[in-house]
Amino acid sequence: MISLVMAGGKGARMNLDHEKLLLKYKKPIILHVVDSLKDSNCFSKILALTSSNSPNTKILLQENNIEIFDTDGIGYVEDLTLVLQSTNDSVLVTSGDLPLLDKEIIRQIVNHYDPKQIWTSILVTNKFLATLGLESDYSIHYSNQKCNYTGISLINTSKINSSEDIDENYIIIDDKRIAFNLNTKRDYELLGTT
Repeated sequence: MISLVMAGGKGARMNLDHEKLLLKYKKPIILHVVDSLKDSNCFSKILALTSSNSPNTKILLQENNIEIFDTDGIGYVEDLTLVLQSTNDSVLVTSGDLPLLDKEIIRQIVNHYDPKQIWTSILVTNKFLATLGLESDYSIHYSNQKCNYTGISLINTSKINSSEDIDENYIIIDDKRIAFNLNTKRDYELLGTT
């Protein structure tokens, strides 16, 4: 299994003068994500997807010997699709803005991998997010409740056929280590209280 870290976005909703993934929570947030993936010992390769939107993040990742895949930085889906088309492996995708991610939750998620499923998205319930004081713009109704995407997915790329719609599978894991996704300045302020 390989891991892809989405690290090429603009972070526009944060309204910052610098790149969101370089915000510090003891160390730059992107390094929390990468180190968690490394420490889990689940992956044969960790690949960070960067773009012209994140030049300083790219430099930091290269300084830390993380393999880079440059994308056009058009958008999350477009950048991810580009990489998935060039691989034929089992993949864990995570966004680079999950500062509480750790090796244990990564292992727990990887244990949910089912090669019969093409795409499995990891969700948290809206009710759980609310207990943390967080909100999300990316929600769906699943299992009779409102749920939110965490930015983490398990993908069997060998089963992807571009001519058909991908049947998405879901798993709910209410855990703050994957719920704490930094999208706003308020999210970052809340991080200091955890």
